[in-house]
Amino acid sequence: MAHTHIASFNVVQAAQLGEAPSIAPNAIIKNCSFGRYTEVGEQARLTDSVLDDYSYLERGCDVMSTDIGKFSNIAAMVRINPGFHPMERPTLHHFTYRRAKYGFASEDDASFFAWRQRQRVTIGHDTWIGHGVVIMPGVTIGNGAVIGSNAVVTKDVPAYAIAAGAPAKVLRQRFTKSIASAIESTAWWDWDHATLAERLEDFNDLRRFLSRYAE
Repeated sequence: MAHTHIASFNVVQAAQLGEAPSIAPNAIIKNCSFGRYTEVGEQARLTDSVLDDYSYLERGCDVMSTDIGKFSNIAAMVRINPGFHPMERPTLHHFTYRRAKYGFASEDDASFFAWRQRQRVTIGHDTWIGHGVVIMPGVTIGNGAVIGSNAVVTKDVPAYAIAAGAPAKVLRQRFTKSIASAIESTAWWDWDHATLAERLEDFNDLRRFLSRYAE
């Protein structure tokens, strides 16, 4: 599926979502790609990231170097892949890599920022990230996972798990393994818009949905 790539923008939010992303006028976008029916809320900031089809970010989110799957629901004030200070160095302060800012060199430490970009976060399809969550560098969130409000996620969260706390811990699974596997087998997040519209009512009943579409 083709994505819309935006290096910078001045896009007004649409009343109804469509092929082009809907982005709040005061959001900040740098080197990101957007799928169809995507939405970015007020004062959000995205850098070097992908927001796939039907996913949205509410107001005040700050996302860096992250791949977000389809149909992901990301609440307000979420921080994904925040800046990580080098704890193994004699100092935590960023003058060692933001060198130009302090007059120590003509350029910053490119190797440090390249390392940061490699610590990408991956968020699967149909996830729910609660208000105020922080997801640390390098973490993977599986399909269908739920992260409770204000959690600090330092480790991977399995598919269809519910995790909460600081640091976040898995509380339980949303479904049994057999039901989760059946949902995965439908790969419904890859259905086209017309198919989703045709089968919309089936999403209201898990048993009916799986009986019709699970392999």
